Amino acid sequence: MAETLNPVGDLNWLAVYPEIVLVVMACAITLLDLFVTDPQRRVTYWLTQITLAGVAAMHLVYFNSGLTVYGMQRMVVTDPLGHLLAFFACIAVIVALVYARPYTASRELLRGELFTLTLFMLLGISVMVSANSFLVVYLGLELMSLSLYALTALRRDDLPATEAAMKYFVLGALASGFLLYGLSMMYGATGSLELAEVFKAIGTGSINPQVMTIGVVFVVAGLAFKLGAVPFHMWVPDVYHGAPTAVTLLIAGAPKLAAFAITVRLLVEGMLGLAADWQQMLIVLSVASMAIGNLVAIAQTNLKRMLAYSTIGQMGFMLLGLTAGVVNNNTLSAANAYSSSLFYVVTYVLTTLGTFGLIMLLARQGFEADEIEDFRGLGRRSPWLAGVMAIFMFSLAGVPPTVGFYAKLAVLQALVSTNVGGYITLAVVAVLLSFIGAYYYIRLVKVMFFDEPVQAAAVVIVAKDAHVVLWLNGAAVLLLGILPGGLMTMCAQAIVKALAS
Repeated sequence: MAETLNPVGDLNWLAVYPEIVLVVMACAITLLDLFVTDPQRRVTYWLTQITLAGVAAMHLVYFNSGLTVYGMQRMVVTDPLGHLLAFFACIAVIVALVYARPYTASRELLRGELFTLTLFMLLGISVMVSANSFLVVYLGLELMSLSLYALTALRRDDLPATEAAMKYFVLGALASGFLLYGLSMMYGATGSLELAEVFKAIGTGSINPQVMTIGVVFVVAGLAFKLGAVPFHMWVPDVYHGAPTAVTLLIAGAPKLAAFAITVRLLVEGMLGLAADWQQMLIVLSVASMAIGNLVAIAQTNLKRMLAYSTIGQMGFMLLGLTAGVVNNNTLSAANAYSSSLFYVVTYVLTTLGTFGLIMLLARQGFEADEIEDFRGLGRRSPWLAGVMAIFMFSLAGVPPTVGFYAKLAVLQALVSTNVGGYITLAVVAVLLSFIGAYYYIRLVKVMFFDEPVQAAAVVIVAKDAHVVLWLNGAAVLLLGILPGGLMTMCAQAIVKALAS
């Protein structure tokens, strides 16, 4: 069993120290930015980055301690799983802001709102990953979502951006309604908002099964919206395409970690006794997402829309791991299955950061560099940038030795190790659909290295810090593919301790 503390007094605040730092600094930066006259927002930018680095360090220290602490009348749990996801969320936001700074500065979007809304988005993510109550899950989700709606509409005079924000808001509200209705059904059936109490109540077997089934259906539908899984994926391509690329990166990165967190908190920690129901739903969502995402992506000419449908397919692959946790009413494969999905979503976010970051580095005033044709002949104009983009594409496609290959292999291994014919068939289907998906990733590589360039001028990257981060991002995708053991061990430890607490 994991070492667990039920804190009182001063220890009660231990569970929410990182969130307290975030909310205090977000308010302080909001006020300070009112007095900043520098159009480059250097003070605001660096104070935000220092805050993010400090919060990330706090989460890493807490993760290494291995403690599970319950606070706020057990509404909040701070455990290795939450700290690991929050740490990577902080890193994802740090990297996203480095990429976004030159892009937003050239479009008059480098304003204080970008930084404060990003911090509040991260605060919502932090609340979600540490939730031990239905109420806290919903509060964190709304805080994150409302910040992202505002960020999507940051370019107020741009029609595609405002249209994307409106679609995101309406469909996001619908998703929140689905999730909230499902949670209310679960509360009505079990009489508790706390995940551990819900788990115990389900284990008694005395709860109305019809009410529980309806609740699970609505909860899974709400989670599928947030993950962008088919058939709840309608918002993904429009929002990815319409939002400024800097905001698209913020949407595509850290929030995926939060969606994974609440999926595990609700379905695994709270409703594991109903796994026979929700695993079947996740299988349908997974296969549909991989099929629709990969097939529709082939027809896209806009790179951001292609990556949006790629995200749908990637989230479908990630869900495969969550379907293999309970097999024949035993949980022997749970740790292996869930840790493979955790590893997958972390490495996917890492690759996505580099992909959209490179798009922003190639963009300039009046030119977005978001069409596939814009990358024609990039290998001749900048072999280094084309090579890094090829690494990201190969990782998304699952080509060795990139980290995407090992992530896919880990999920497939979790399916095959169950020794159940249905899961082995599911693994075969996933491999076949991944082969289809590899086409549009490799097509971009072909366009970069084998097509004639639209213009012959060499690519000049002015933002040196973004250039260095892109280099590190590409190196991480390669090195984690060659040496994945450290990250995989961290993911396994986090899942094991979450299941034991």
